[in-house]
Amino acid sequence: MQLHNTVILEEREVAMKEHKAGLGIFQKYLSLWVALCMVGGVILGRLLPGVVGALDRMTVYNISLPVAVLIWLMIYPMMLQIDFGSIKRVGRNPIGLLITLIVNWAIKPFTMFALASLFFRVFYQQILSPDLVKQYIAGAVLLGAAPCTAMVFVWSYLSGGDPAHTLVQVAINDLVILFLFIPLVALLLGVGGVSVPYPTLFLSVILFVVIPLAGGALTRRTLIRSHGQEWYDQVFLPRWQPVTVVALLATLLLIFSFQGDTITANWVNILLIAVPFTLQTYLIFWIAYGACKLLKVPYRISAPAAMIGASNFFELAVAVAISLWGINSGAALATTVGVLTEVPVMLSLVSIAQRTRHWFPDARTADDVRAGALLSPETVTLR
Repeated sequence: MQLHNTVILEEREVAMKEHKAGLGIFQKYLSLWVALCMVGGVILGRLLPGVVGALDRMTVYNISLPVAVLIWLMIYPMMLQIDFGSIKRVGRNPIGLLITLIVNWAIKPFTMFALASLFFRVFYQQILSPDLVKQYIAGAVLLGAAPCTAMVFVWSYLSGGDPAHTLVQVAINDLVILFLFIPLVALLLGVGGVSVPYPTLFLSVILFVVIPLAGGALTRRTLIRSHGQEWYDQVFLPRWQPVTVVALLATLLLIFSFQGDTITANWVNILLIAVPFTLQTYLIFWIAYGACKLLKVPYRISAPAAMIGASNFFELAVAVAISLWGINSGAALATTVGVLTEVPVMLSLVSIAQRTRHWFPDARTADDVRAGALLSPETVTLR
């Protein structure tokens, strides 16, 4: 027994060293790595157009399979953390869920439409043609009506949010999208015959929620039975933590390599479109985050509640834009800008959340969350 405990302690020590080393390299200089991946992606797309083009064509219902694999690798380590018994206790603090629903569906689509109209119709009216103005507003509305499904797991994890609560938020969000996406887009754009590519929507949910969730649950159950809870929490989980950040950077490199030609050919318009989109992201974050602070919602719930509305379900928005207006349309370009701006902007919000966690009832230091999120089952239960 003593030998067994000694082995676990030694393995734990090794895991912690690897864990800290991975975090030190990637998370300390994450902004630098993100910038390098953005630039490197564009260069890669120019240097290896054949290889990048082949990868870009690997799609199913407008979902990139290479990107899907990387997103899966981002999400799977988070699913490994979830104590599924904690999901039953999410209902003890429903305020975070209520704030998410109100912000996502009663506020976000309308603020996006208002900001897009202000910038494209007023500020940019001397720069853009009337047709481009309409197309860019259409793309903005599609993004505004599609709050995040997959990447919110990453933002919640990086900011120290509760993974069980994030999972429930995503599940409810997916159900609401089925009923409200079409009416909101039709209302704001007055576009008749708006159709959602349901295969894209359902496949996204399966790829980015169901598969990693099932994989994480099966892994957790199997390894705890065979090796015990202590080994699982203290040895196995820490080894997976750097995978999320590495997969995030690889995703960014791949996305920017796919969009290299688009960026170089339309860089002025991309910058113009990015301004209202960036403002919208910060606005929605602060509305949700501020409401959580005002209502004294715990930080581990406030962080994902604010992140899910600030980020977008860009796979759905891009697919609808292409199906309605074509791949070369202004709407498709606008939704693509949503993809390009999401990671750097959301990482800045993650940093803001980490720096303001002391505003909330369950404040913990950033080091506590990053070092403990994968080491203690208490960090993934709703107390």
